[in-house]
Amino acid sequence: MLVSWRYRERNTLIQKLDPRARWIFMLAVLFSVIQFWDLRFLLFFFALTLAYYLLCRLTWQETRRIWTFVLILVVAIIGLNTVLTGRGGPTEVLHGRAHVLWEARWTIPGVSWEINPTITVEKVVFAVAQMVRMLTVAILFIPVAYTFNPNHYGITFRRLGLPDKVAFSIDLAFRFVPTLARDFSITLDAQRARGYEVEKLTGGPIAQIRKLAPLIVPVTISAIVGAEDIINAMDLRCFGLRPRTWIHELRYTPRDYALIAFSVLLLIVSTLVRVLWGIGGFWVPDWALRWFGF
Repeated sequence: MLVSWRYRERNTLIQKLDPRARWIFMLAVLFSVIQFWDLRFLLFFFALTLAYYLLCRLTWQETRRIWTFVLILVVAIIGLNTVLTGRGGPTEVLHGRAHVLWEARWTIPGVSWEINPTITVEKVVFAVAQMVRMLTVAILFIPVAYTFNPNHYGITFRRLGLPDKVAFSIDLAFRFVPTLARDFSITLDAQRARGYEVEKLTGGPIAQIRKLAPLIVPVTISAIVGAEDIINAMDLRCFGLRPRTWIHELRYTPRDYALIAFSVLLLIVSTLVRVLWGIGGFWVPDWALRWFGF
C-alpha cells in the first residue's frame, strides 16, 4: 500500500490556493532566482519565499530533520566548497586575485602535485550568494510535502497540461520515498526483534554494506513486488487505453488568478532585467571590501 508525506489540513491561506497556482508560483520563482548572481536580488527572492513559508505555518518540530539536512548541505558542503574553490562561479570568482584574504601552497608527497587554495573576498561573497540562493529554493519547496494534499498530486499535473501517464508517474514518484521509508522502518523493527543489531556493525565499508543485506534485500524485494501490484492494478483498469477520469476536480478562484498573474509578471520582469538590461550579475559590495580591509 502506498503512503504519503505527513500532510494535514492547517486551514491556511496557502492551502486554500489551487495547487496548480502554487506550482506555477514556485516554478516562476525558481526560474527567476536562478538567473541572478547579485546578492541584492537574491535577498529579495529570499524574503519573498520566507513570507510564503511563514504563511504555510509549519512548525520546527515537524520540519526539524529536513532542515538539519538542508543546513548541513548548504552551509557545510556548498558554503565551504564555494569559499575554497569558487566552483560554479563567474570568471571574477574563479580567477580573481585582486582581494586575496588567504592563500597557501601544498605539495602532495610522492606525486609532487601542488594544491594552491586561495580565499578571496569575491569567493566569500559568492559563497554567501550561493547559500542564499539554495536556502531560497529549499524554503520554496520544503512545504510541498506538508501542505499539498496527496490526493491532488496527479490531477494537479494533469490539469497543468501534462499527459495522463506523466501525471500519474509524478504522483507515484511523490509517494515512492515515504513508502520506501515506511517499508525500511518496518523491516528494521522486524530484524531487531530477531536479534539483528544495526548499531554494532563492524569492519570496513564493504563488510558493513554486506552486513546490511538483512535490511536492503527485503526492502528492495518489497519495492519490486509493490511496483508489480501497481502495474497489475493499472492493467486491470485499462490504464492508457483512453483518457483517464479523476475523482477530484480543481477550480480556480480569483486569488488563484491573482497569484498566477503575479508569478508570470515576476518571471517576465526578472528575465527582462537579467537578459535584456544585463542587470543582476555578480556583485561585490563596497562594504564587504572595507570590512575585510581593502
